[in-house]
Amino acid sequence: MRLWQGKSRGGAFGYRFFIFLITHLGIKFAYFFLLFVAIHFIPFAPLATRWNWYYFRKIQRYGMLKTVGMLYLNYYRLGQSLIDKMAVRLGMQARYQYEFENYDAFLKLLNGNTGVVLIGAHVGNWEIGGSFFGEYAKKIHIVMLDAEARKIKQVLEKNLDSFRHKIIPLSEQNLEHIYKIKEALDNKEYVCFQGDRRVSEKMSRTMDFFGKPAAFPEGPFYLAWKFKAPVAFYFSMREKGMKYRFKFFIAGAPPDSGETKPALALMQQYVRALESVLRQYPEQWFNYYKFWNA
Repeated sequence: MRLWQGKSRGGAFGYRFFIFLITHLGIKFAYFFLLFVAIHFIPFAPLATRWNWYYFRKIQRYGMLKTVGMLYLNYYRLGQSLIDKMAVRLGMQARYQYEFENYDAFLKLLNGNTGVVLIGAHVGNWEIGGSFFGEYAKKIHIVMLDAEARKIKQVLEKNLDSFRHKIIPLSEQNLEHIYKIKEALDNKEYVCFQGDRRVSEKMSRTMDFFGKPAAFPEGPFYLAWKFKAPVAFYFSMREKGMKYRFKFFIAGAPPDSGETKPALALMQQYVRALESVLRQYPEQWFNYYKFWNA
């Protein structure tokens, strides 16, 4: 089975290109240009389109015509998320509106006496929220695959003065990232994972996701339990206009028994939260590979 290899759509070139459009021609022009780019991806990204088609037809159970429209909308939303992320980091936060759900409980968690594990997904625009969190953003550590981290970090730091997140490169060659994660949590800071992409069969578990089996990475949930860190699931979803809705789900404490049951309990909570978000925003699913085992 093809697992995630750490190469996001857009990549370093995509970041540089949209930074140029935004800074020289404006956000609205970048959106206009995107109308044509999104069409290109349907035939010229065949594997992504194939698995996206499966998602809309077999998981969301849409008809043929609606699936075609959702394919286009999905690629357009992906481009918008990239444009918005760059625009905010270029200092254009005032152009956007945003609302929070369950924000008070989330702030209480961040202001606690421990580090916090935040787990998101490749839906919506997860990273954009960090720009609205003020001083909290300085304590964020994002765990991402080393292959993705090197190129994208270099582009962001070169072009964006407001890039403040710390990155913990994830490598299968050694365990250095484990020590960095523990150090950040010991310092009462926040470690952010994406809970929907696995890179190894060794640390994955098959879960029921929209009624079909799908494998999720167990590592983020296991580490959160092992280091006794509170957990929140966070999703930043784009709405009409230039508006984002930040959704926070505070995970319940898992049962402290056995070596895998607590992690499994956290995973079950995460999967249910992810399902609820995708039912409301089905077009903002950005996993372009064989996700379901069926």
